Amino acid sequence: MNGQRADSFLHMIRRSQRGKLKIYLGYAPGVGKTYQMLLEAHRLKDDGIDVAAALVETHGRIETETLLMGLEVIPRRKIGYRGIQIEEMDLEKVLARCPSVALVDELAHTNIPGSKNAKRYQDVEEILAAGIHVMSTLNVQHLESLYETVEQATGVKVRERIPDRVVTEADQIVDVDITTEDLRRRLTEGKVYTTERIETALENFFLQENLEQLRELTLRELASQIDSRRRDQLLEDTPSSPDQVMACLSSRGPNTEALLRYASRLAGRLNRNWYAVYVQTSKERPTVIDAATQRKLSDTLTLAQQLGATVFTFRGDDIVKTLLEFAKEYRVGHLVIGTPAKRLPFWRRLLGQLGILERLVLERTGTTIVILDTRAITASHSHRALTVVPGQGRSEEGPLTGKHRPQATIDIRKERVLIWNQSMVKQEAMKMLLDSFRLPATVRESAWQALVSREKQGGTFLGEEVTIPHARIAEIEQPLVALGICRKGIVDDLEAHTFQIMVLFLSPTNQPESHLFVLQAIGRMAQDDILRRRLLAAEDPAEVAGIVGES
Repeated sequence: MNGQRADSFLHMIRRSQRGKLKIYLGYAPGVGKTYQMLLEAHRLKDDGIDVAAALVETHGRIETETLLMGLEVIPRRKIGYRGIQIEEMDLEKVLARCPSVALVDELAHTNIPGSKNAKRYQDVEEILAAGIHVMSTLNVQHLESLYETVEQATGVKVRERIPDRVVTEADQIVDVDITTEDLRRRLTEGKVYTTERIETALENFFLQENLEQLRELTLRELASQIDSRRRDQLLEDTPSSPDQVMACLSSRGPNTEALLRYASRLAGRLNRNWYAVYVQTSKERPTVIDAATQRKLSDTLTLAQQLGATVFTFRGDDIVKTLLEFAKEYRVGHLVIGTPAKRLPFWRRLLGQLGILERLVLERTGTTIVILDTRAITASHSHRALTVVPGQGRSEEGPLTGKHRPQATIDIRKERVLIWNQSMVKQEAMKMLLDSFRLPATVRESAWQALVSREKQGGTFLGEEVTIPHARIAEIEQPLVALGICRKGIVDDLEAHTFQIMVLFLSPTNQPESHLFVLQAIGRMAQDDILRRRLLAAEDPAEVAGIVGES
C-alpha cells in the first residue's frame, strides 16, 4: 500500500506545474506520521526526485533520526525570542533552494513572533505557489472546526489550529494509524516522549478513552474527505447548487464560535456552500455598541471567513424577516442558529409576542432549522442540536464531519480591472467599476439602483480585505464581474470598515445558480492568502487579470 501511495504522488508531481500538497494525518503524536513521510521521501529520492527536508522534527526519536539521514536538510533560521535561540524553517532558503519536493513537518505549528507568516501552513502555501511540492504532517485535533469536539472528548484546549480548507484543498491525504494500545505501549517504551514526560502524558492526553475518540474522529474525517471528493467529481458539471447552509450570527450570542464550527461541519457533510449572516439592528450600529462587543463581532466574522463561509451583513430591525428573505434568495436549505442569550420577557409573551426562534420555526417555508444549544457547550458536556424539519417532527443531530471543496472559477477581463493609488470612498469605487461594464444608460441606472438598494440592506465581505457589492438585475444574460484594488484602502463609513479589494458583480435574475457560482469563486479567491498578496502587489490590470485567470 505504501509503495502504491508513493507511485501515485510521484506521478502527480511529475505532471504538475503548481506545487501539490500531501498530508500525513494522524490522531495523536507518536503514531508514525513523520516516519511514514520520511520513508516516502527516500522512495522518491531513489526514483530520481529532488527531495529536501525543509523542516523535520525528530523529537529525539532514534528511528526518526536514523531515517532522516541520507536526505538533504535545509539549514534552519535561528531567531532570538525572550532571551533564547529558537529555530524555525527558513522560508527564503527553501524558496532559493527550490527542490522538487520539500518535507515540512507539523503543519499547524505557530511561528515565532517576527516571522514573515504567523503560521507554518502559510509558509507552505508560499512554497506551493513557487511550484514546489510539499509533504507534511498533521494531527486531527488541530482542525479549526473540531475545536469544541476535541475539547469535549479530551478536556484539552488545542491552541494551535489551522483552517479546514488547508486539508480540504490538499491533493492527497494519508491516514497514519496504529491501535491505541500500541501507541500507549510506544509511549511507555520512550519512543514518543522523553522519560520525564511519559507518566504525565499517560495520565492526561494519552488516556485510552481520549485516544479512542481522537482515532474515531480521524477515521471519520478521512472518510468524509474521500466522500466529498467523490461527490465533487459527480457534481462538477451540475449547474445548480440547492440546499445551502446558513449560520445566523449575533453580536451577543453565547459561544458563537461553536455555532460557526458546527455549521462548517454540516456544510461539509452536505457538500454545500455556506453563509454566515449577521443582521445589524438600529441598537447595534457601530456608533452605539461598545468596543468589546465590536471586537467580539469582528473576531466572529473573521473566524467565519477562515472556516470557509461567505459573510453577509444586513441592516434592519426585523431580524427574522431579513434572515428568511436571505434564505429564499440564496436557496438555503439548512438554517443554523444558537440559543438566545436572553429569553423574551414573560410579560411580552403574555401579550402574544414571539421570540426569534419561535418566529423562525413558524414562518419558515421549506427550510430546516437547526437550533444549537450553545449555552450548554462546555468542556465536560457534549453539545446537541435540535433540528426542526419542514413537515416533520424533531430529531437529534450529533457531531458532524466533512468539508466542502469549492470548484467554481471566474474570468475577469483586464478592461474590468481598476487599480487606485489613492484612498477611495466605497460608493465612488462602485461607480467606477460599474462603468467598466459599458452598459447602456438605462441598464446601468437599473444596475446602480439595485446595487444601492442591496448596500442599504448591508454589506457583503470576506475577511478584512475583500468587499463584494453585488446585485441581480433582469437586463443581463450572463454574470458580469469587475475587480478594484486599492492598497491605501476603500473606506466604507456605514460598515466602519476599510477594504483593499473590491469585487463588484451583477447576475441575471433568472439564473440564481450563476449568482451562487460567482459567490463561490470569489469566496475561494478571498481565502487564498497568496493570491490576495499577489493581487495587491500587481502593477497593472493585465497582471491582475492574469493572476485571477491562473487561480
